Amino acid sequence: MLATKFEQILACAAVRKVGFKGILKYKNLSNEKKSGRTTASSSFLRRFGSGFAYLSNTTNTANNNPRTERPEGSTRKTDNLFLYESGLKKMSTDLNDFTIIKEGEAEILMHAKNEVFYNKTQVSFIQMVLTVPFSNDQVNNRDISIAVLRTFIANRKEEHEARLSKKTKAASKVSEKDASESVQEEVANESTVCDEKSNGDSEVPEKVSEDESCGLSEEPAKGTEGKVSGELKPPRVLEALSASGLRAIRYAREVEGIGQVVALDNDKASVEACQRNIKFNGSVACSKVESHFADARVDLDPYGSPSVFLDSAVQSIVDGGMLMCTATDMAVLCGGNGEVCYSKYGSYPLRGKYCHEMALRILLASIESHANRYKRYIVPVLSVQMDFYVRVFVRVYSSASAMKNTPLKLSYVYQCTGCDSFHLQPIGRTATKNNSVKYLPGFGPVVPQECSDCGKKFNMGGPIWSAPIHDQEWVTSILADVKSMKDRYPAYNRISAILTTISEELPDVPLFLSLHNLCATLKCTSPSAVIFRSAVINAGYRISGTHVNPLGLKSDAPMDVIWDIMRCWVKNHPVKAQPADQPGSVILAKEPVLQANFARAVASLSKAQAKKVARFLPNPERHWGPKLRAGRQITSKHISLLGPAAVNGVLNQEEVEEPDAKRQKTEDPTAC
Repeated sequence: MLATKFEQILACAAVRKVGFKGILKYKNLSNEKKSGRTTASSSFLRRFGSGFAYLSNTTNTANNNPRTERPEGSTRKTDNLFLYESGLKKMSTDLNDFTIIKEGEAEILMHAKNEVFYNKTQVSFIQMVLTVPFSNDQVNNRDISIAVLRTFIANRKEEHEARLSKKTKAASKVSEKDASESVQEEVANESTVCDEKSNGDSEVPEKVSEDESCGLSEEPAKGTEGKVSGELKPPRVLEALSASGLRAIRYAREVEGIGQVVALDNDKASVEACQRNIKFNGSVACSKVESHFADARVDLDPYGSPSVFLDSAVQSIVDGGMLMCTATDMAVLCGGNGEVCYSKYGSYPLRGKYCHEMALRILLASIESHANRYKRYIVPVLSVQMDFYVRVFVRVYSSASAMKNTPLKLSYVYQCTGCDSFHLQPIGRTATKNNSVKYLPGFGPVVPQECSDCGKKFNMGGPIWSAPIHDQEWVTSILADVKSMKDRYPAYNRISAILTTISEELPDVPLFLSLHNLCATLKCTSPSAVIFRSAVINAGYRISGTHVNPLGLKSDAPMDVIWDIMRCWVKNHPVKAQPADQPGSVILAKEPVLQANFARAVASLSKAQAKKVARFLPNPERHWGPKLRAGRQITSKHISLLGPAAVNGVLNQEEVEEPDAKRQKTEDPTAC
């Protein structure tokens, strides 16, 4: 008991030292004699940082360290008392009520009373009883965001140094020019004096001091150098809709060179949870992360559409800053509700195999549209479709002249209703005359009323972003960074596979074809991807895969070349006769103009395929996909989302709790 009291006093002293004024409440643990625990090592001050202290009961093991590293996504119960300061109110939290969840270098406290599905691989939190809300983010999402942030900070530093070098050179040129002019003036003055001396009509002028002559040449240089020598401030990150604060804490602890991270949420319980987790993660998180109760509109990762936040997001970013945005309303973006997509994003989606890439391009077009209203424009550095959401990383710049190029980056899409053909119609074009550029509307239409391949009508969608959605230099740099620090990324296998596939995509080819769809139209057996790739390459065109679909193929070959290759394939692999009005029959009735060469090409396999690098990993578990929004009631119709075991467990618990509530009401004599 004496040792316990001494440690209590020691803890109080430590807490006062870091500025937490008040009385340290202490809980004498009664479960020290549980299995695996002994009284040999009692409670001690485990960790203290800026404004909090943490008391922990430890086990008498060989490695007597409560901070022993746990595997990523692991959880454990706590038997501790945790003190923290929320605003002006000192609060104490009994850690018996929480479970610690570790991801990367961050740990968060999840309330044990909440019935939460915790996915160790996905690391997502699906709230069933709304006590402390958590954001439904994925470890893949956070890992790839951290990788992009690291590359952004490195590139930002290089850009700043390049600007400094450029300004320094300009300043040196200006100083040299001024010095030469001053020398010329001195020579002219001396010649004038000599002339006057020879005439004997003038006095000898005062000698110019060396200090004055130096000041004339160096003053402009000093002024220029003062502007050049400005230090690059660390980037600040705004995380809107922060929920538990896990993302903000990981940014602060894992991204070197990052500045302040501001985590906002408009839910009081979420803000309290975030503040508790910030304190729990020590001095680094406390010094860098701030949590505020506010309606935030720059890292956007909402449950659903980010469209309502985009307008304020593009205004709040500094010139050259980065916007990271997630959209999970894939049913809307992929054509399930076209009119809803148009109302939210200003673009009409089409239902095709490329719908997930089209969702990325619709989101980029919407962000560009919001940015243009404030004479700003975006430059995408990475755009990914993972699992059941899309996420884009774009840099935002201010330039009224560069903004004029926006119509050149947008296109409408014509999709044939009979076959897999699609065509892009650019919105704008440019005409150059006498070194001046004139912006004009695009030529059109690019297609006739009926498809030239199968004779069917076209559906029109868009506008979409038809410019590149990745910066290949960024992708290469991010991938190299991820591989060099693989131990620091819990989802290394997944994000390295995605980045590898993206690095091999054709950057200037919007959307993609599906080989299986082409064969389904013709009712023929499918050639292997290697054979089809070889035919396209031998015809003089480029072809690659896509990270969106393992069966998708990007190519700059026009659709008539693609169908000629398929006609040649069907000649060697005949099909059964089909009705004459079918799209496949109409396509096969025409003779191929191009004679396809199916000989294996050298570049028919990508470098990753040749090295047998994993590019598309299977889902880590059954019932993979988006779960329910926080607070939704679980019913039997959610078995496909959550699995029968989870749903039955929740329903059985509700059946047990309901009779208990009725019994308590009956036994209560004061009940009406």
